Amino acid sequence: MRRLGASVLGMEAIVAGLITPVAIVVGKVQPALAVTVGIGLAVLCVVAAGLLKKPVGYLLGSVVQVLAIASGFLVTSMFFLGAIFAALWITAIMVARRVEGATTR
Repeated sequence: MRRLGASVLGMEAIVAGLITPVAIVVGKVQPALAVTVGIGLAVLCVVAAGLLKKPVGYLLGSVVQVLAIASGFLVTSMFFLGAIFAALWITAIMVARRVEGATTR
């Protein structure tokens, strides 16, 4: 379960970091706000991936999904990308629970 969740959060961290220059150049967002949101979201993804050994990691990962969708107010395409990552996050949790349940039987 941790591997799937960490994979989703790792890829999301890359995308979150890359929204910073897009927000500045395309979205005409103030650089300080764009850096705070983009890099802050990327750091949260990495922290959540590191905390997946504990239940709080999954809670933080879920909060990251909401924040990723909310970052669409800066970069419109993040509404779509955030929804995709949220769907991947939910799918990763569901699939991992099924696999772990099957292997313990």
